[in-house]
Amino acid sequence: MLEEVRIQGLGVIDDAVLELSPGLTVVTGETGAGKTMVVTGLGLLFGGRADPQRVRPGAERAVVEGRLTVPRGGRVADRVLEAGGDIDDDVLILTRAVSAEGRSRATMGGRSAPVSLLAYLADDLVAVHGQSDQQRLLRSDRQRSSLDRFAGDDLAKAIKRYTTAYRRHREVSAELDELVERARERAQEADLLRFGVEEIAAAEPQPGEDAELLAEETRLAHADGLRVASTTAHEALTGDPAAAEVQADVVGLLSAARQAVGAVREHDSDLAAIGDRLDEASYILTDAATELASYAESVDADPARLAVIQERRALLTQLSRKYGETTDQVLAWAETAAKRLGELEGDDDRIDGLRAEADELYARMDEAATELTEIRAGAAERFGAAVTEELTALAMPHARVSVRITTGEEFGQHGRDEVEILLAPHPSSPPLALHKGASGGELSRVMLAIEVVFAGADPVPTFVFDEVDAGVGGKAAVEIGRRLARLAGLAQVIVVTHLPQVAAFADAHLVVEKSTEGLVTESGVVRLDRDGRVRELSRMLAGLEDSELGRAHAEELLDNADPDRAYPAG
Repeated sequence: MLEEVRIQGLGVIDDAVLELSPGLTVVTGETGAGKTMVVTGLGLLFGGRADPQRVRPGAERAVVEGRLTVPRGGRVADRVLEAGGDIDDDVLILTRAVSAEGRSRATMGGRSAPVSLLAYLADDLVAVHGQSDQQRLLRSDRQRSSLDRFAGDDLAKAIKRYTTAYRRHREVSAELDELVERARERAQEADLLRFGVEEIAAAEPQPGEDAELLAEETRLAHADGLRVASTTAHEALTGDPAAAEVQADVVGLLSAARQAVGAVREHDSDLAAIGDRLDEASYILTDAATELASYAESVDADPARLAVIQERRALLTQLSRKYGETTDQVLAWAETAAKRLGELEGDDDRIDGLRAEADELYARMDEAATELTEIRAGAAERFGAAVTEELTALAMPHARVSVRITTGEEFGQHGRDEVEILLAPHPSSPPLALHKGASGGELSRVMLAIEVVFAGADPVPTFVFDEVDAGVGGKAAVEIGRRLARLAGLAQVIVVTHLPQVAAFADAHLVVEKSTEGLVTESGVVRLDRDGRVRELSRMLAGLEDSELGRAHAEELLDNADPDRAYPAG
């Protein structure tokens, strides 16, 4: 809801502040006083086209600032916060400046913003109806969404069923298209994986086999050297029993040393400790000699075995070049490849399953879309009749409003229907799109009738009407005022009017007055109390504020508009 609008340097307005209220607010004033500039300013504030010719002569720029109540958690608040703007205590500040050279600048919540973002937010904040701005309900998507809300719970349930099937159908179709389009790639990948898995399976590598074979090959390749080394070491420790002469050996010398120490070790503890170490060394060397003898006997050159090992290692090396550096890595690759191969080979079954699901979803979507069309057609008939009845009371007795629903072949997010509201201003006129079937003043009345019928179904918090009463008077003017008041029971309504019959229905009445210099200044926008309203309505009726007949008529208008309406104190 708009709480306050400040306009500077726009047309005849030098600097004016409009304090706005819930309910119905009317703006009146003498011809040329700048009432329409209020609507122009609101249009700028919400992303309208910047016309430098609207900048007041002598001013560097025109500036419009609006303070709005925006509940947190809504789409508008989320978009503002996403763009980096601030909302303090549910209050959002918007500004729009247009220089005399035509440059435009906008801010939102204290942060610079593109004008297009203001226009985007306006769709959920305000509906402006005037000769120069009738865009909101002229858009087909907005007409469709409004008609859907007007249709009520039956359509809401149907759209939920449709949307569920539609979204799932899109997901299934996307996955199916991807699988089908990648069929050749998947077949090639499967062939490569299958070849690798079969090649590894044929080789039957074992975990750690490559390291074991390398060790065995190295031993066989150096068998002679290993046997000589172990024999020599064994003889050094124990001597060579085949030698003609007895040679000194380590074990024999160590035994002699043990005997020498053992004879006297009991006389000195230090020597006894050394004797223990000699005993330990003797045991270790004796074991080593035994193991050397056994090792020497086990070492045997086996050219046939060596050839087998080398051939096996060559095979494993060939696998490691393709699938992993070690046998363990080759086996891991084979395991992963087998899993992926299973997935690829299962894609054909997956494709069949997805096709079946897509067909089922299409049938559900088609059934739900048909139901949507039927419900919309019924709502469209009720809506057209209701708006036509409203237009009769708004001095357009021959006008007829209808809704054309065009059902296409393609499914969209909301079904297959395109919705367009049509107007036939005269019995002989063909139904045309709203902006083609009515003049500016008529279009404002048509929009008022539509908004009244849509009231509660199209939850825009603020409506602005300019020239809604153009070309009417008398009873039709009263009916316009009554319908504006009815709409104001559900939303904030701001109306620029020159008819006292309309102004009489206001909850708040603002009058725009020029100063002696011909400009609207800070004191030029006045909120009227009851007595002030009587004087203003008298002026609008008779051209004279103090005419007794005019004042009496004004009093009557106020009383008839709403006997229980409360007015601000004077």
